[in-house]
Amino acid sequence: MSNRLAHSESLYLRKHAENPIDWWMWCDEALEKAQAEDKPIFLSIGYSSCHWCTVMEGEAFSDQDIADYMNANFVPIKVDREERPDIDSIYMQALQMMTGQGGWPLNIFLTPQDNIPFYGGTYFPVEPRFGRPGFLELLKALRNFYDQEKEKLAGIKTQMMEALQNSTLLPDAPETALNDELLKQGMHTCTRIVAGAIPGQPSFPMIPYAELVLQGSRVSEDSRQAAKQRGNDLATGGIYDHVAGGFHRYTVDATWTVPHFEKMLYDNGQIVEYLADLWSAGIQEPAYHRAIEGTIQWLKREMTASEGYFYAAQDADSFTTPEDSEPEEGAFYVWKYAELEQVLTPEELKALAERFRISPEGNFEGSNVLQRRETGETVVMSEMAEQALSKLFEVRYGASPEGVSTFPPAQNNQEAKSGDWPGRIPAVTDTKMIVAWNSLMISGLARVYGVFQHPMAWELATKAAQFILDHQWVNGRFHRLNYDGKTSVLAQSEDYALFIKALLDLYQASLHQESPQLLWKEKAIQVQREFDELLWSAELGGYYNAASDVGGDLIIRERSYIDNATPAANGVAVSNLVRLSLVTENSDYLGRAEQTLQAFRSIMEQSPQACPSVFAGLDWYLHGTLVQTEREHIVSLLPQFFPKAVYQVAEALPEDGVGLVCKGLTCLPTARSEEELMEKINKCHAIA
Repeated sequence: MSNRLAHSESLYLRKHAENPIDWWMWCDEALEKAQAEDKPIFLSIGYSSCHWCTVMEGEAFSDQDIADYMNANFVPIKVDREERPDIDSIYMQALQMMTGQGGWPLNIFLTPQDNIPFYGGTYFPVEPRFGRPGFLELLKALRNFYDQEKEKLAGIKTQMMEALQNSTLLPDAPETALNDELLKQGMHTCTRIVAGAIPGQPSFPMIPYAELVLQGSRVSEDSRQAAKQRGNDLATGGIYDHVAGGFHRYTVDATWTVPHFEKMLYDNGQIVEYLADLWSAGIQEPAYHRAIEGTIQWLKREMTASEGYFYAAQDADSFTTPEDSEPEEGAFYVWKYAELEQVLTPEELKALAERFRISPEGNFEGSNVLQRRETGETVVMSEMAEQALSKLFEVRYGASPEGVSTFPPAQNNQEAKSGDWPGRIPAVTDTKMIVAWNSLMISGLARVYGVFQHPMAWELATKAAQFILDHQWVNGRFHRLNYDGKTSVLAQSEDYALFIKALLDLYQASLHQESPQLLWKEKAIQVQREFDELLWSAELGGYYNAASDVGGDLIIRERSYIDNATPAANGVAVSNLVRLSLVTENSDYLGRAEQTLQAFRSIMEQSPQACPSVFAGLDWYLHGTLVQTEREHIVSLLPQFFPKAVYQVAEALPEDGVGLVCKGLTCLPTARSEEELMEKINKCHAIA
């Protein structure tokens, strides 16, 4: 019998609809029930493509004995972190305070009177293993603790609440200027992080870090080399799907070989933008161009709704046959050597082996994840190797790449198992639209268009942006999600910040065209106005994660500044504010950017490794440059690496003038030649 999650729009929540646990969604009714019955809350947070979330759903959450005890003694609440990142952020921080580490599934126990956490963990097995307690025994111990140890419980609550409240009050910093020395400190720290691979540790894209390192190449050859190496690892490693395009979430090793196979929209948007930026900076590896093109084809084929928006993610696990009871990790993506021998001619197999590390024993549980052997400006994929990859594509999809323009998503396990797939059974796709993640992809595509004039990138980007503009405002308020035409959940700070960035990126990229599209700039100004009205902290500076009428049931209000897999909202917001000040000549934006930077200055000085996006905002604040010139000159400037420049078509130039360049609040003398224009832009970008 299904539980109440069967009626949820969230794929992640619906995956738990057949659990015997009496799950609630996060809502007033559930919180009031816990308080009225004096039952601790068991809060479980995850997302649809999370491997260990799937494992725990099939194990502990499907166990009848566990469910019986849970239902009698706790109020169990399920949250999709992709729907409510504000809830996830608070309780992930609490878990890290408790255990020193975090991750998903995030399972945490709250007191019913005030929702304060008193115990937490990630994956819990049914029986004790992996050094972790069995879940039923843990539940019994925690309920006994809640009933019998009230004094200890009160002490834990007090400590936890004080710690969480203190986390919202950033330490004071000495009154130092926002200057290039501080900026270089952040760039140097991030260069060491990006350049350092720890043996035995996973490898994550960490694009907010890599982007700051690439910008640091203006002052350091070490930064340039680290940025290039990250691009090589991404474009040639097993993290990239060399057969069909798109990037997996991370690799489980330090050599970028074996991925955790889910594909997240947010990673792909950031990586595409990063590789295009590397290309614009003169690091023009053929593998970068191939990965960009392949990812755009994957996006169009598998991740774009007919309405124009982009889906959220594809699972890591998939079924090998319709008879399988559980999906296998990576089954859609990996290759047995015997299968390669069967599908490919000896010549094709040889050509593939010359470019990729493949072997009879494989590199992942007896199978092969394709990883390039080498990279370099002269290393291109041979025609025979491309032919081999095309055949592997056909095994997966049942037709050649040219014959598969669109590939319908399997929206749940049942659809995956029962579908009439011409090739392999695909992984489940989470088809919800998330504004923040769509915005990251729009920005990536806009940059690809700016660098390569790629028409498909522009078409995909503008359609997605227009969908958001047309559908995500209800009763005058911006909303975060869309489920098959149903708008849901009020927008959070990352939705505002990243969509404003996407609109500004589209405006800049549109300058390639005969008639630049002012619509994108006008909409960016409108969205920024709503962002300022609803989420700006006038007292502290910076933006809250959610508006007060969204997070009234949360125990603290956070202002996000720490970068994770995606950039922090406040860092992106600073960059947006400076860009808006340049293209509108409204200094109020610049003042708000400065106030935000001052709010997080202590973090920048004491923990520069935490906030590369805030440093990127500082770079804009110190080196933001407005270039006004004729469109023909802008067209030649857009593909180049001037990361802190915005362009406007000049309405009028002085006689014999080529362009006007302004840095911050200061304008330089008129440039009289293209060479002088370039010299002035470079001067504005120079870091002292």
